Amino acid sequence: MTEAEPFAELRGQIADACRVLAVRGLSDGILGHISLRTGPDRLLVRCRGPRERGLTHTTPADIRLVDLDGAPGAEGELDGGWSPPNELPLHTEVLRRRPDVQAVVHAHPPAVVAADLAGLAIRPIVGAFDIPGARLAQAGVPVYPRGVLVRDRRLAGEMVAALGDRPVVLLRGHGITSTGATVPEAVLRAISVDTIARMSLTVASAGGTLRDLPDRDLAELPDLGGAFNEATAWRHELSRLR
Repeated sequence: MTEAEPFAELRGQIADACRVLAVRGLSDGILGHISLRTGPDRLLVRCRGPRERGLTHTTPADIRLVDLDGAPGAEGELDGGWSPPNELPLHTEVLRRRPDVQAVVHAHPPAVVAADLAGLAIRPIVGAFDIPGARLAQAGVPVYPRGVLVRDRRLAGEMVAALGDRPVVLLRGHGITSTGATVPEAVLRAISVDTIARMSLTVASAGGTLRDLPDRDLAELPDLGGAFNEATAWRHELSRLR
């Protein structure tokens, strides 16, 4: 994999991000994958290997370079029994249609699936508790209403149409697709959605009523900047792995 050596650091970042999803409980067992665009027609993505151990145990060796059709992105990338995930089109169709997106996360957060099935939308019920999450929820989190395996471009196209220009879409009875300009941003968005879903379920199970934060309160929330919202938050997530 000589051609792919310049991607060593990115392979490590994606592997760590997969482990963050597992530690956070957003994907259990062997389900879930993360991808990162590396050029106009190639991406790094967590692949399936002959010794699959699940998201918790992802290593840089599990991250392989492929093209948008799932073929090896460089010589030797899929040698030895490696293959892209079945839902590779979920990633590639987003990358084809959304030039603003560089990273795609697909996970199966139980709380997000349960909240959606219970009719609880992701709403701005919190404020300073999670400012990026509040802003994401304020603008709306759409739902792809089919609980299918997104295994081809037709189904992926339906999902991307539901996503629209938003950063996150829920997949009914399935999971979540989150996007970002970076891998940390895409993962942190997924974590925020999961946090709001968990809180919504807790409020509902306690007999409470979900109420959106007033617009005047949302307008008061400051932008703490990328250095805090992403860089510091991501260092924290990585520290949890250790």
